[in-house]
Amino acid sequence: MNKSHPLLIVIGGCVLLGSVATGLGYWLTGGGPQSFRSDIVVHNSDGSPDSPPQASSPESASATDNTGAGPDAGPPPRSAIPDNEFGALVRKGEQIFADPGQYAGQYVGNDLRCQSCHFDAGRYDKTAPMRAAWPMYPAYRSKNQHVNDFAERLQGCFTYSMNGKAPPRGSDILQALEAYSFWLAKGTTVGESLPSKGFPDIGKPQQAPSYERGQAVFQANCALCHGADGQGQQAADGGYGFPPLWGKHSYNWGAGMHKVETAARFIKAAMPLGNPALTEQQAWDVAFFVNSHERPQDPRFDGSVQGTAKQFHHHDYARYGQSVDGQVLGSQAPPSATVP
Repeated sequence: MNKSHPLLIVIGGCVLLGSVATGLGYWLTGGGPQSFRSDIVVHNSDGSPDSPPQASSPESASATDNTGAGPDAGPPPRSAIPDNEFGALVRKGEQIFADPGQYAGQYVGNDLRCQSCHFDAGRYDKTAPMRAAWPMYPAYRSKNQHVNDFAERLQGCFTYSMNGKAPPRGSDILQALEAYSFWLAKGTTVGESLPSKGFPDIGKPQQAPSYERGQAVFQANCALCHGADGQGQQAADGGYGFPPLWGKHSYNWGAGMHKVETAARFIKAAMPLGNPALTEQQAWDVAFFVNSHERPQDPRFDGSVQGTAKQFHHHDYARYGQSVDGQVLGSQAPPSATVP
């Protein structure tokens, strides 16, 4: 009888737990002074190391071309933040970005962070970096049907993605986040789109997104970190090591990530963490599955799910107002703007 099997199982389990612990450490520390990608080693099925992509910075590769524009040098290194009053505001902005619950908690109503979607404190070039966002404002947004400046765009993130309330214009919190984004955009040209703007494009699905296929993708690739129930994993201090993907602690029905295409683009570019290897169809399917669960109400809710759906949720594969397992999504939504 071969007695080496128990040893192999123990070794395999240690490798798996080590990978989870490394990823958890990233989320708990808010990215840290170095790119989270440099600390993760993912192993292929044959045991060989697989190096994940690196975040864009002067110490790493230039931004991937998402728009057809030329390459971008990336944001300045953290070591270049000036040692003066402006630099202090930039550093405060990065702190808020990495952990808004701690540094802007009065405006945050869930357990997400800005960098839950914008990795490495908004620096990673495949997850809608702030460097590419800042130069494109002021801009018209169909979401609220008027021209937004960058401060209003940030307010929307608190209202929708953070399920909270908007910090007042001119507040220290908004000023710090604006200063941080401005500094990340150093060397860019106002009004010119960078290659890394937004999440990378994804092709239309070859098949209509499927709840059943998405559930299988989730169980095989996502549940280890985000939990089989999608509620994330909490750390010893009560904060989330891996964020919840639906339910009262996640983004609400008005957040950009509730759009299946937006979620699919993010997932294809960045998930699973450290080894984004899903096919486009798998990304569409699992995005459809994730957004087929109840979450906090759309802050624009007018008292009628169907009325709100008709006015605000007419994008492709919209789930709000649709029936899943006999329940109309949005009808049992927890309240929005649940700020402590």
